Amino acid sequence: MITINNVAVQFGGLLLFKDISFQVNRDDRIGLVGRNGSGKTTLLRLIKGLDQPEEGEVSVSREVETGYLPQQMVHEDGKTVFDEALSAFSEVLHLEREIERINRLLSGRTDYNSADYMEFVAALTEYNERLGMLGGDTVRARVEKILYGLGFRAADFERATREFSGGWRMRIELAKILLREPDLLLLDEPTNHLDIESIQWLEEFLAGFRGAVILISHDRAFLDALTNRTIEISLGRIYDYKAPYSRYVELRRERRERQEAAYRNQQKMIQENERFIERFRYKATKAPQVQSRIKQLEKMERVEIDQEDTSSINVRFPPAPRSGSIVAEMSGVGKSFGQVRVLDNVDMIIERGEKVAFVGRNGEGKTTLSRIIAGELDHEGKVKMGYNVKTAYFAQNQDELLDREKTVFETIDSIAEGDTGKQVRSILGAFLFSDDDVDKKVGVLSGGERSRLAIAKLLLEPCNFLVLDEPTNHLDMQSREILKRALLNYEGAIIVVSHDRDFLDGLVGKVYEFKNRNVGEHTGGIYDFLRKRKLSSLGQLDAPSGVKQEKSSGEKEKTPSQNKRLYEQKKEYDRRIRKIDSQLERTESTIEELEEKIAEMDARLAEAGEDIEKLNEEGFFQCYEKYKSRLASEMEKWEHLAGSLEEEQKKKPF
Repeated sequence: MITINNVAVQFGGLLLFKDISFQVNRDDRIGLVGRNGSGKTTLLRLIKGLDQPEEGEVSVSREVETGYLPQQMVHEDGKTVFDEALSAFSEVLHLEREIERINRLLSGRTDYNSADYMEFVAALTEYNERLGMLGGDTVRARVEKILYGLGFRAADFERATREFSGGWRMRIELAKILLREPDLLLLDEPTNHLDIESIQWLEEFLAGFRGAVILISHDRAFLDALTNRTIEISLGRIYDYKAPYSRYVELRRERRERQEAAYRNQQKMIQENERFIERFRYKATKAPQVQSRIKQLEKMERVEIDQEDTSSINVRFPPAPRSGSIVAEMSGVGKSFGQVRVLDNVDMIIERGEKVAFVGRNGEGKTTLSRIIAGELDHEGKVKMGYNVKTAYFAQNQDELLDREKTVFETIDSIAEGDTGKQVRSILGAFLFSDDDVDKKVGVLSGGERSRLAIAKLLLEPCNFLVLDEPTNHLDMQSREILKRALLNYEGAIIVVSHDRDFLDGLVGKVYEFKNRNVGEHTGGIYDFLRKRKLSSLGQLDAPSGVKQEKSSGEKEKTPSQNKRLYEQKKEYDRRIRKIDSQLERTESTIEELEEKIAEMDARLAEAGEDIEKLNEEGFFQCYEKYKSRLASEMEKWEHLAGSLEEEQKKKPF
């Protein structure tokens, strides 16, 4: 499909790639990984054709259609959510408009035998056939399915896109890409604005996607679930592993160990040669050997080691005063925004040292309750904070609250005390701020950089109750590990709103699910919760809404793989049935039109009287026989389709 051949790219004087080469095949599911700034997004833009390499070539087969979801995009206003998603089917919409236009033109005409009329009929037939080939009768159902999967409600479909936040509008763009079903998907951080349920839906959708996928993500579980290949960008080179992310991490560690051994051996040889050159540089008898070793050093390809992995830094929260056994107690908490009811009669107790997750679909009230607990929103009901509780709240817009006039170093140094103050640069390095970056002013940082700085600042503020709202959205895997390790060692209570399953795994011991304005409590970790919800969801996959399926006493519970096979079989069966049904409907419509035309011609023939010869001169009988012949052909086609439908229904796989 795609060939990257000896590509080199520079950006602002920095060499991103040097002579990189690889191929993308039709069945590849590639996770693209590397440190921030290594060139992952640039590589996607090269493949899409938005940027051009300075050297080398990016070859994409002509027949390959590519769908690209960038991290940042320009949105257009003026349409509803449903119509914007439907615009993915531009050809279908064009055909529908043309069919409607021709039908309007024909509706008032009676010159059935004119060449003009017959041309319209031929065009109408051609357009209807093309529309059928494109599955035009199913596109709206497909749009609904995708929008529901990405978290939209039916009530959202007719809302204007301008009413939605950037994250939700990103979902609309993702819906359009998925609906086009391209040969290659290029996805740059697609899960950043999705909740856990939407991520699971996207996983299942992409698992059944028949094209290739190149994916940038900091969600390890998402990468492991979908990828069969990992391409790492490091120091301008690529390392291609035929393995998903977790296996890649092991293989990369082994490669790094070999790399370090080769580097040490080379450095030892270089030092020995340099000592020899220095010692015998001015001795005529050794001149040939000295020159030989100088040339050897000049020609030597130096071994480079990947940038130092700072994830081993052990960042700890400073000790905080001990709180009472109850940190926060909520009773009958409710909240409305205008006419919209978000939370209703919520009861909850957070105990000292407890680590809990808030999960649920976007818009269900997770952030709202977090802000209520942090004292930032008024509300109904009671929220009682425990004895000696000091709360630190990390909002999704926390980066905007930093002092823009301070440098990165000053922001952290101003609150770091004791031993922590001595390792400010190490802490900043762990969050990807290099030596040059620490002197930048906060005002010139990108949104992602400010978010990382806000997290680093949070780690140094003494408190005994943390409320974190999506703290990992702009962190790469290394920084997420730093934060997770610090939170595991944290002795206070934590509430964390997050869609990152790998981040939550092992961190939280209780999950609160937000749904329909209420909050349900689930004891256990995030994967305990997901197993319960996902098995339930799969078991009800084919059940009507609101109907709970019961297993008979002798029925064995299906494994996820069996459920997936059954789902794929059902999906393929439904696709075949829909195709035949669609063809039957079109055939029946054509038969009805032909019968109406023949009936009109029969009536005209009956009234002709002595004008029969005139009808003959007009080509009436030739046209009449043509319609009757087409009718016979369509009737035969209908009988064949009806028989095929009956045969397919006998093969029902469930």
